[in-house]
Amino acid sequence: MMTTKLILTHDVTNLGAAGEVVEVKDGYARNYLVPRGLAAKWTKGAQKQIDQMTAARRRREIASIEDARAVRDALQEARLVTVRATVGASGRLFGAVSTADVAEAVKAQTGQTVDRRKIVTTSALKTVGDHAVTINLHPEVSVSLTVRVTAAPVVK
Repeated sequence: MMTTKLILTHDVTNLGAAGEVVEVKDGYARNYLVPRGLAAKWTKGAQKQIDQMTAARRRREIASIEDARAVRDALQEARLVTVRATVGASGRLFGAVSTADVAEAVKAQTGQTVDRRKIVTTSALKTVGDHAVTINLHPEVSVSLTVRVTAAPVVK
């Protein structure tokens, strides 16, 4: 098996965070990571940029872990976020509630800004009711939240 050395440009679940150098199988790199813009080929010049990005991230994270804990505490107080979605006659949603919708609801109801890419759902939010989501605020700080999907009237 041949492996390829890549630099992750985005966080990839079960692989690494943006800016990390990873070694993956050629097919995974060629068919998934690089075409989707999640990674770029590793070079010596790019390694210097990675080192600078890593240093900058460390400076930000040290300050942001306290911020992440404050956001976590505010979200734990709220515990529940309500999202209104259009529902058909059968009671099923038209489409699904996206993580962007959840992030918007969190901002509107708690005043806390959350990155939609950090919201993890166990399954698609396609039904009315309560759903559990996890928000990864920081590598060491996450919070569980209940999202209540309610029916919005169909506008004709």
